[in-house]
Amino acid sequence: MPTALIADDEPLLLNYLCDRLAHLWPELEVVATARNGVEALSLVHQHKPDFAFLDIRMPGLNGLQVAESLQQTRAVFVTAFDEYAVAAFERAATDYLLKPVSDERLKKCIDRLRQQLQPDPALLAQCLAGLQSHKSKLHWFHVGLANQTRLVALDEVLFFQASDKYTELVTAHERHVIRTPLKELIRQLDGYLYAQVHRSYIVSLRAVAFVEKDLFGRHQIHLKEHPDVLPLSRSFAAQFKQM
Repeated sequence: MPTALIADDEPLLLNYLCDRLAHLWPELEVVATARNGVEALSLVHQHKPDFAFLDIRMPGLNGLQVAESLQQTRAVFVTAFDEYAVAAFERAATDYLLKPVSDERLKKCIDRLRQQLQPDPALLAQCLAGLQSHKSKLHWFHVGLANQTRLVALDEVLFFQASDKYTELVTAHERHVIRTPLKELIRQLDGYLYAQVHRSYIVSLRAVAFVEKDLFGRHQIHLKEHPDVLPLSRSFAAQFKQM
């Protein structure tokens, strides 16, 4: 539900705008009203409304000064004086209404404000892509064992090893063969939890105990729950060390 604050030092005009907004935009919730700029600014910080309808000439702080302190709240100026229009739009005013405000002009303002509440199409597409990417992440593997098919949770896998045309997934106590190649696996794994450390290995970062350099200067990965020692190739070492 959209929210708004209305600030005007003239009670009749304040009540009039509240009434017309309630009639023309019934879903808008007026969360606060103010009689001066200082009160308006305090109430904006308290309620964080989507919009602030601000009279310009008010005691304490004028509407332009209040607008300078707004962050997420968008300002609509409502005034009897047109000479402030340039200054208002320099402060990123969403609209500038001249008193007395007609229903027709207020409707146009409301349409503009409603459009601003619509999600950015590019941002929406990005969010949807993120959701789709999340859906594609692996959580389980179907593996064959004799005449049975078993489920192995991704969290159980310590590392993946490329083997001929297949890939082995290795847990603390078992090894299973799957047909998915490493280059496809790495695209479906969370980059914060899994890393490719060699052209033939992907490791779960949670399974790594430490990395050691041998007598020949080669880096090797030791695991917490498995005796296998994995190679860390130079081409992946820099990326691995940044994690």
